[in-house]
Amino acid sequence: MISCFGITFLSGFHCPVKQDQELRLHRYSCWKPNPGKYVKIDTVKLNRQNFEITMETKVIRNLTDNFEAHAQQTENGVEYWLARDLQHLLQYTKWTNFLNVISKAKTACELSGYSVSDHFADVSKMVDIGSGTKREVDDIMLTRYACYLIAQNGDAKKQQIAFAQTYFALQTRKAELIEQRILETERVSARKKLSATEKELSKVIYEQTGGNENFALIRSKGDQALFGKPTREMKAVWKVPTKRPLADFAPTIILKAKDFATEITIFNSREHDFGTEGQISNEHITNNQAVRKTLLSRGIRSESLPPDEDVKKVERRLSSEEKQALQNPEGLDVSNESE
Repeated sequence: MISCFGITFLSGFHCPVKQDQELRLHRYSCWKPNPGKYVKIDTVKLNRQNFEITMETKVIRNLTDNFEAHAQQTENGVEYWLARDLQHLLQYTKWTNFLNVISKAKTACELSGYSVSDHFADVSKMVDIGSGTKREVDDIMLTRYACYLIAQNGDAKKQQIAFAQTYFALQTRKAELIEQRILETERVSARKKLSATEKELSKVIYEQTGGNENFALIRSKGDQALFGKPTREMKAVWKVPTKRPLADFAPTIILKAKDFATEITIFNSREHDFGTEGQISNEHITNNQAVRKTLLSRGIRSESLPPDEDVKKVERRLSSEEKQALQNPEGLDVSNESE
């Protein structure tokens, strides 16, 4: 057995972890020793949601200021952004790539029943190319709704795009409200990710033991290892309704901790072809104990954290707020306006 960043793996494997900040684990690769060298045999992709530190308040305020600084208004007072400005705000390096995202956003706009021309207006502007010379380039005026659709069609793992998805969905774009919504969105995403990972574990148990009736038992043993007490006791502490999953009331850091441990269990169960409940249980216990040790080393005691709001309520609220904010989006109502 060897230990890597607090996680113990079966002997014969060297697993270096790439680490940015506290608990920011992106991925690890497993290498099996060969005479005189290491040979890569697989990579476990633990996406950036795993243990990722929440977007910092300072970053949110800086992004808010940057997005606000590029907002403009038509003569009729309709707020808009220029596509070439938004391209850089969202950190797309190539205009052609960004046009592909805009194309998807236009399709989404049309499918939503809104006129594309009301939210995406082709314009042109003169840009300085040096030595006092200027040339005309194409650009697009984008309403807040258009910007929202563009952000929704981007890669949410990019910090700027994740921010934009919230920024353009809110009517009142105060930094503190954006921060709160990002936190809530992150928690909902983490819960969905954990559900998907646990579903995959259930599939692994079925494939390798011939049935998945032991899934609940294995998950419960993982909880015992992570919290230091049984699931039923944690439910009593957090006052979770009997028929509701403990995870629905867990804070984001715990959702990601459980997900991380479960990802490792899935990988090792397949890699070593565990065929019994006992083998998979022991693996899951070991992984949760290791994650608990990591959390404790950073001053986080799982069982002492307060519960969070019912994630189902949070999800419904976010959906409702977004629908209200995007009802009857204000169009540009311009004919031949250029910059």
